Amino acid sequence: MKPSAEAKVRTAATASGKERWVKWLKKLYGQRYLQVMALLGVAWMIVFNYIPMYGIIIAFKEFDIILPISQAPWVGLDHFKEFLNDDSLGNVIRNTLGISLIKLVIGFPLPIIFALLLNEIRSVLFKKSIQTISYLPHFLSWVILGGILSTWLADVGIINKILMALNLIDAPITYLAEPKYFWSIVITSDIWKELGWSAIIYLAAISSVSPDLYEAATIDGAGRFQKMWNITLPTIKGTITILFILAVSGLLNSNFDQILVLRNSLNDSASSVIDIYVYQTGIVDGRYSYSTAVGLLKSVFALGLLLGANYVTKKLNNTSLF
Repeated sequence: MKPSAEAKVRTAATASGKERWVKWLKKLYGQRYLQVMALLGVAWMIVFNYIPMYGIIIAFKEFDIILPISQAPWVGLDHFKEFLNDDSLGNVIRNTLGISLIKLVIGFPLPIIFALLLNEIRSVLFKKSIQTISYLPHFLSWVILGGILSTWLADVGIINKILMALNLIDAPITYLAEPKYFWSIVITSDIWKELGWSAIIYLAAISSVSPDLYEAATIDGAGRFQKMWNITLPTIKGTITILFILAVSGLLNSNFDQILVLRNSLNDSASSVIDIYVYQTGIVDGRYSYSTAVGLLKSVFALGLLLGANYVTKKLNNTSLF
């Protein structure tokens, strides 16, 4: 008896499926070394990023370090309610958003401008020298830079000496002891440290711009600024958008390392941000469940900022992370 047409189709589909499976296995075997390297990265992420997520449940418990998490009593949303009713919440949010928003407004466009200007330098030696000098501070930890800044900003530091020599101030100022100067110090030092390093991403994107576009613009009589505005910026728009989305999602992060080394009891009113608050309540005071709840709440809002920024940029210029 001859097989039916439907049976033939099923047989052909099965054979086609087996062929694809064999091809996939051969391709996988040919990339076995790369696959092993990728699997090591996936394993590292699972061990250090996903398995520890189990500990998030202590945000809903009253965890004691002596007992295992499973034996900690449930308290529900009590820790979240306590944080939202904390008297210091307003100051913590104000400092966190204030520092982060100013960094976003000033610190985000500066690397773009710096990369555009650096790209216009014709001397290769001078360009590389400027680039190297600008990104060297990135490789110094905030522990080292914090010590340098503390020395510079002391009442006998170089900053006071320069300002007094220029007759801009009459008496030395201990800048880190004055809360009104703290935001400026944090924002300026962060830009100084990361400006050159952040510009590398934009320089890499600029390098992909076709020289033919610049040559055509030159023939049409366009100047350097016109070429920057009409060719370079539109070409790297996607890179700028992606980095902007990530920057917005990190608004609740205030660079914990930097603030920790620069803060003291005298500038506490201006340096108390969410990360410092979590550190003090969790590590210093030993309130692990409460600090976990605060950190979890911060992560939820950060996710909302990410989704919101992604949605807005997708609507405005059709560029997004997902």
